[in-house]
Order: sequence, then C-alpha cells, then structure tokens
Amino acid sequence: MKLLKAFGPTFLLLAVAPILLAQDQKAANPYTASPNVLLLAHQEILPGKTSARQKLEATKSRLCDRFDVPSHWIRLQALTGSSEALLFNPFESFEDMEQSQVNWRQFYAAHPDLLRMQEEIDAQVGSERTIAAVRRDDLGYLAESIDLAETRFMRVLEVRLFSAHETDFEEAIKILIDANTKIKADMPWVVYQVDLGTSSPTFLIFVPMSALAQNDDLLSLNDSLSEAEGEQSIDRLKQIARESYASTESNLYAIRPEMSHVSKEFAAGDPDYWRPRTETNGEPEWKPSEKPAKKRTYDKPTSQNGV
Repeated sequence: MKLLKAFGPTFLLLAVAPILLAQDQKAANPYTASPNVLLLAHQEILPGKTSARQKLEATKSRLCDRFDVPSHWIRLQALTGSSEALLFNPFESFEDMEQSQVNWRQFYAAHPDLLRMQEEIDAQVGSERTIAAVRRDDLGYLAESIDLAETRFMRVLEVRLFSAHETDFEEAIKILIDANTKIKADMPWVVYQVDLGTSSPTFLIFVPMSALAQNDDLLSLNDSLSEAEGEQSIDRLKQIARESYASTESNLYAIRPEMSHVSKEFAAGDPDYWRPRTETNGEPEWKPSEKPAKKRTYDKPTSQNGV
C-alpha cells in the first residue's frame, strides 16, 4: 500500500511536484506570503450569468487598482469539481478583517457607483459559502517559501473531521512532513484550520503551483514517500483516515488575475499579469444595469471588497 493512498485518496495533493534536491530559498516577500487569516468564499454563479459577472468583476478590479481600497483579493476558478468561483481574501488578523468591513462601508459611501457595481455582481451569485480560517505554521511544509505572486494554479484539500479528532489529523500531517523532509521534496504547502463557517472540525491544505506540469511526477513521488516512512507509518495513516475523517475533497483551481485585486507590492514582480489593462486606454468602462440589484447587509464578515 502506498503511503499517500493509505492517507486517503484526496491527500494526493500533498505530493504533486517533482522530487528535487533541496535548494537555497530566495528571501521571503512579506507582501506575497500566505496570510495569517483567510476569508474564503465559494460561489456558485447563476446559470447564464458567468460571462457577464466575469466582465463586471474584471472591470471593478481594474477600477480598484486606481484607489486605496481597504483590502485585496485573489479570484480563482475551479477546474475540477463544481463550476465555482473561489475568492481568496487575505488578512493579518480578525481585527484587520473587522476594520476592513468598516473601511469598505466608508469607501462605498464615497464611491456609490462602485457599490452599485458590486451589488450587480452579487445579484448574479446563486449560492455562497464563506469560511474564515487561521494559518497553522506547525503543519505546513516549506510554507515560508511560498510566494503567492508566482502562483498560477492552486490545489485545495478540505478535510472535515469527526469531533475531537484534530490531534489525529495533526499527527498524519506531521508524518507526511517527515516523509517529504527525508526525500527532500521541494513542493511547499500551507495548512489553515477553519475557525468560522463549518459545523465540524475542518482543515484546509493549499498547494500553490506555478504550472500544471508539477503534477506529472506524482506516481514516482508516491513510491519515494512510501519507502521513506515504512509500513508502520503507512498503517497509522490508514487508521487515521478510517477513524478520523468524516469527508475529504480535493480540487484544482486556476488563478484569474484579471478579476483579482492585489497590492502594488504584491504585483511588483509581474505587474502585467496581476494588474492587466482591460481596455486599450487602460480605463475600463461600466454602465449600471437598468434592473435594480439585490441589496447586501453588513452585519457579518463577508468576502471580497467588504460586501
């Protein structure tokens, strides 16, 4: 039995990269590192509205590039699983998140046209699931080397546990960290523990990739991990998967920079990618819909630009 198969099929995302010898890591960029707190919104778009919503999102993102807006976001599009949009909203703390909500209300009061645009975007969402999660530095692998500005695809594993089995999940992850360290695997991952938005203990594992080709050596890496850990660890991973996991789901997402809004410091390494122009003159245009957009309330943490 292979190590990762014993850990559960969806944990394959933890070994999606080629096995490389350890390399000197470049200096970390604090603007592009994995955030301490993450607000994630899974959105299903109404049938027939995907194209219109994407155009609106791209227009608003470029308009926000011209302002000092209260927060930033990265838009991802699912390549597997349900056809959903995923909004990745980074924060330094829950206090930072709360202040962002206040600041967005003030910003929209000063820019009502942008508020109307956001309401029009929201009106095209059929359903939304939002969760807030906190980074677990003790469960990441080479997480300090992650540069989100270089990410073009993201594998996301969501692990829901039975009650009181968090320590089992932590043990399993540490077994995999040990195996990856032994074989000098060069693929980082970062783990978040969900704090709000789920009914059972939940962890999220993010594996950023610069290209899909990093998946190609999966089978050989499986064999190497099995050899590194041995039968005892494999048996323990099988036991944890059987007794602790209520469900797991792994999906692949593509970054959509034209619908994202990141800071100038984040985009500095590749501004043409992260802050693309949508019109030849660089000034995106928008005309409000004649139909009234649905209203959103402001009494809870929300995704993207505070609405």
